[in-house]
Amino acid sequence: MKQTYHQLPFKKVLEQLHTSSTGLKSAEIDKRLDQYGPNVLSEQKGSTLLQKFFSQFKDLMIIILIIAAVIAFFAGDASDAIIIFLVVILNAAFGVFQEAKAENAINALKEMTTPSSHVRRDGQVQTIKSSELVPGDIVLLEAGDIIPADLRLIKTASLKIEEAALTGESVPVDKNEESLEESDLSLGDRKNLAYMNTNVTYGTGEGVITATGMDTEVGHIAAMLNSVHKSITPLQKNIIHLSKILSVLVLIIAVLVFVIGILADRASVLEMLLTSISLAVAAIPEGLPAIVTITLALGTQTMAKRNALIRKLPAVETLGTTEIIASDKTGTLTQNKMTVEKIYVPDKLQEAENADFGPNDHLTQIMVLANDSQKTAEGLVGDPTETALVQYYLNKKTAVEELHNSFSRITALPFDSTRKLMSAVVEHNQKKYVMTKGAIDELLKRTTKIEDHGNIRKITEKDRTKILEVNHELALQALRVLGFAYSPLKTISSSPSSENLEKELIFVGMIGMIDPERPEAHAAVAEARAAGIRPLMITGDHKDTATAIAKRLGILKKDTKDAVITGSELDNLSTKDLNKTITQYSVFARVAPEHKVRIVKAWQNRGKIVAMTGDGVNDAPALKTADIGVGMGITGTEVSKNASDIVLADDNFATIIVAVKEGRKVFANIQKAIQYLLSANLGEVLTLFFMTMLGWDIFAPAQILWINLVTDTFPAIALGIEHAEATIMQRKPRGNRSNFFSDGVMSSILYQGILEGGLTLGVYWFALQYPFHHSYALIHADALTMAFATLGLIQLFHAFNSKSLHGSIFRKGLFNNKMFNWSILISGILLFATILLPAFNDTFKVTPLAPQQWLAVFIGGVLMLIIVEIVKFIQRKLLYK
Repeated sequence: MKQTYHQLPFKKVLEQLHTSSTGLKSAEIDKRLDQYGPNVLSEQKGSTLLQKFFSQFKDLMIIILIIAAVIAFFAGDASDAIIIFLVVILNAAFGVFQEAKAENAINALKEMTTPSSHVRRDGQVQTIKSSELVPGDIVLLEAGDIIPADLRLIKTASLKIEEAALTGESVPVDKNEESLEESDLSLGDRKNLAYMNTNVTYGTGEGVITATGMDTEVGHIAAMLNSVHKSITPLQKNIIHLSKILSVLVLIIAVLVFVIGILADRASVLEMLLTSISLAVAAIPEGLPAIVTITLALGTQTMAKRNALIRKLPAVETLGTTEIIASDKTGTLTQNKMTVEKIYVPDKLQEAENADFGPNDHLTQIMVLANDSQKTAEGLVGDPTETALVQYYLNKKTAVEELHNSFSRITALPFDSTRKLMSAVVEHNQKKYVMTKGAIDELLKRTTKIEDHGNIRKITEKDRTKILEVNHELALQALRVLGFAYSPLKTISSSPSSENLEKELIFVGMIGMIDPERPEAHAAVAEARAAGIRPLMITGDHKDTATAIAKRLGILKKDTKDAVITGSELDNLSTKDLNKTITQYSVFARVAPEHKVRIVKAWQNRGKIVAMTGDGVNDAPALKTADIGVGMGITGTEVSKNASDIVLADDNFATIIVAVKEGRKVFANIQKAIQYLLSANLGEVLTLFFMTMLGWDIFAPAQILWINLVTDTFPAIALGIEHAEATIMQRKPRGNRSNFFSDGVMSSILYQGILEGGLTLGVYWFALQYPFHHSYALIHADALTMAFATLGLIQLFHAFNSKSLHGSIFRKGLFNNKMFNWSILISGILLFATILLPAFNDTFKVTPLAPQQWLAVFIGGVLMLIIVEIVKFIQRKLLYK
C-alpha cells in the first residue's frame, strides 16, 4: 500500500497505519521497533574479531616472513621459527586491539551525534532519537529540521522542503496535506509526502511515518549500492602514502643487507633471508594509520566530554590549523538573556548588583508589577526584558510573590511600538496606581514630578537634562535603557487608554540592561589571541551594541573606531575590495546569514583557515564553505548541525577554544608518535646495515622482531594520548601548509635515528674492545646481547624524549600519562626478560650480562636522553624563541 499513500486522504492513512493524530501509544512502540527495526540505513557489516585477526596477515611482508619461518622450521632452526610465529601472532593481536579501539571510539562518536526528532506520542510532544522512530509515529516539523523518515503529511503551514538530494529539484518544494488523484507520479510531484534526509526550509507541519530505515526512498537507493565505500581521513591518506614511501626505502636497504651478507658470508642464505625480512617488517611503520585513527577518535571523545561533538574526524586535525574564528554574538559570546546592569535614581547611578531596593520602594514595585512575565516550574516565562526585571529581584531574594499578592492588577495597557510604553493599573490598601515603564523620551513627555530620595517634587529642566545625559551615557555602553514612573489614580475610566492613564507621572528612576558576555568568554578570547587566532564577532545586532560587547570581550580594543562594518556597508563593497580590506574588520554588525559566505571566502582568499559558527537554515552554506563549520547544539536547526563539522552542545564560544586546543594536541601527539616510530625504525635499520657492512655479527630475526614489538607498539599508542603541553595555546596556528614533518620533526627523525644507531654500534664496539670473557664466541655473543639491550633501552628512553617535540622532559607532568608509564614498564619487562630469565636466553640467542656490561648498556640508553635534551635546549634558545 506504500505506493498509494499520496492518493489516500491522510485520515485513511492514519487508519491503515493503526495510529491517530495524537500519536502512538507507548505500549505499541516496542512492538513496532521489533517488527520494523531501527530507523537507520544499513551499513556495511563490520568484520568480526576473528576476521580482523586474519586480516592482519594479508600484508605481503608478513606473508613472506611466515613462509621464511616455515622453511627455517623444517631446516632445523626451530627456535627462530617459533619466535617469529609468536611475534607475528602478538603483532596481529595488537593490530586487532588497535582497530577495535578505533572502531569503538568512532561508534561512540556516532552515538553522541545521533540526530533527534520531535514526535507526538500518547498525546504528548517528545524529543527522541531519530533511530527510534517507527511507522505510525507523528512527526512535528519546522524550518531547519531534517526529515527523519518517509512521511505522509497530515498538517502544513507554508511548509517548504528542499529535496535536491533525492529528486534533483534545486528549488524547495511547497508541500500540503491534500490527497492526489494520479497514481503514477514522480517523487518530486508527490506534494503531500516528505522523504527521509530532505530538509525543511520554511514553515511548519506534521506528518505520519509511512516507512523507516531501508524501506524509505533513500533506503531503496542505498540498497542498490553493491558496497559501501569506507572513507578514510586525509590524515590517514597522508600516513598511508608515507608508509608506502618508507616501505620502498626499507625494502631497498633490506635487499642490500641480504646481498652484502651473502657476499661477505655473514650467515647462511636462509639466516640472511630471515634477517632481511625481519628488518623490513620491523622498520615499516605499518601501525601508523591505526595509531592516527585511535588518536583522532579518542580526541573526539575527549572533546565530546567538553561539549564539542565532532561529526567528521578530519575536523579534529583541521582545528589545530584554525587561524580565524568567526562567532555569533547572541548565545555564543553572550548569555542570551537580558540582565539588569545599571540602576539610576535621581542623582545616583550605581551598579545593579550593589543597589539595594526592597518591596517598599516604588522602583521595585513598578519593575515587578508593570510586568507580564510568569513564574513556572521551568522558570520565568515571558518577554526577555520583563523576565530580566523580575529575575533581578529574585536573585536578590526579594519577596516578589508577596508583592504580587499585596497589589492586585485591575487592568493593563500593553506595549506598542508607537508610544513605547507599558502600564499596569494596580490596587493596594484600597488605593489605585498606574505603574509605567518604557522609553525615556516618551516617559518624560508624560512626567510632571520626580521622586528624589523619598520626596516627591516638581520635575525641573535640570532634572530632565540630567536624566537624558545618563540615558545617553548608558546607551553609549550599548545598554538598553528603561525608565519607570507611577501616579496615584482617583478614578479609572471605563475605557482605559494612554491619554487618561499615562499622564502626570512621577519619575522614580531608570535601568540599563544588556545581554551580558558569558563569564568565560573574555578569557577564551584572550586565549585565542595568545594562540595566534583572530576572533571575529558576527551579529544581527546594532553596530553600537556589537561594538560595546566586542570591547568588553577584548575582540576590539577600547580605542577602536573603524574595525566594525555593517551588512549594508558590506553590500556596497565589491568582492575584490572586500578581499583587500577584510583584515581591517573584527566585528560585523547588522549582517544577514548570506553575508557570512562572503566573509568566509574573503578570509580564505587571504590564505586563512576559518572556523564559522551558525544556527539557522540560511547559515548552512557558510558552514559548508568554512574550513570548520560549527553548529549550535541548543539553538541550532538540524540542517545547520548537519552542515557542520562540529556541534557545540552548550552553544559556547569558550568550547570552540577548548576544541581548538584539543585539535592542536591531537596533531602534536600524532607528530610525536611519528617522530618516535620513524626515528626508532631508522635506528634499527642503520644498526643492522652497518653491522653487516663492518663484518660484525648481526641481530637474529627474533631479536629484531622482538625489539620492534615491545618498544614500538605500547609507547607509540601511549604517545597518542599525551596531555596537551602547557605552551600549546601560546604557539601560532600551523596554517594550511604544515604537515607532520613541519616544525623540525623531519630533522629530529634523522638525527635521532642516526644517534640511536650510533650509540648502539658504540656499545657493540666497546664490548669488543673491552671484553668480559676470553672466548671469542662469548665476546661476540656478549657484544651482540649488549647491542640488543642497548637498542631496546635507547628506544624506551627515547619515548620520554618524544613526549615533547622541543620541550624538556624535566618539565612538570613528566609522569602524568598513566598509560605511557605502564607502557614503558611493560615494554621494559618484556625486553629485559629475554636476557635476565635463563629460559629465554637460547631462544633469543642472548647471554647473561655482568654488572659492568649492564652499566655500559644503561650509559648508552641515558646518553640518548642527555644528547637529545641538549639538542632540544639549543633549539629552544636559537630556533624556537
